[in-house]
Amino acid sequence: MTPVVHVVDDDASLRTALSRLLGAAGYEVREYATAGDYLLREPDPAPGCVLLDLNLPGASGLELQAALERHPAHARAVVFLTGAGNVPSSVQAMKAGACDFLTKPVDRTTLLRAVEGAVQRDVTEHEQRERARALRASIAALSARETHVLRGIVAGKLNKQLAAELGIAERTVRLDRASVMRSIGARSLSELMHALAAAGIAKESDDTRE
Repeated sequence: MTPVVHVVDDDASLRTALSRLLGAAGYEVREYATAGDYLLREPDPAPGCVLLDLNLPGASGLELQAALERHPAHARAVVFLTGAGNVPSSVQAMKAGACDFLTKPVDRTTLLRAVEGAVQRDVTEHEQRERARALRASIAALSARETHVLRGIVAGKLNKQLAAELGIAERTVRLDRASVMRSIGARSLSELMHALAAAGIAKESDDTRE
């Protein structure tokens, strides 16, 4: 799937120039004059990034960056490209997760390098989200007893402790543990814990026990 660069800038001539440059580099480009235009457009499923001006009519670039957390379907890695940059704005943008903060005019090499890095970050984050969704689906499909066993694994409980809690034989707990591992696709306890932590599920399992 061809990456898409979403150019959000109220300067029509600049949008056209960026579209030509990015198109020649192999990207698809979508143009928007305001933050609202971007959020109102149907979300694009393709990986990509948002090339974002700081000062826009209506909501600013920083406000759009913050709004992306509330609109995950529109969320993409962000690169700021602005002619009105300053240190406080750049610090705020980077703290909020921007990949880069560029000032106009910017040379072709610098811009394309920043876009390439942002697209790669977006691809990586998308893959992580997909893995987390798949893992959550696998956990949701576990039986009630297997779910109890999974929580016990996260808590570091022994088979005999889980057997006593559930009123079953230790052998049955071992079989349930093996079933849980297969469902999640983990070959070892460390792999299981890493998968749960990467998906943000280990913490949730912890909280559920309290």
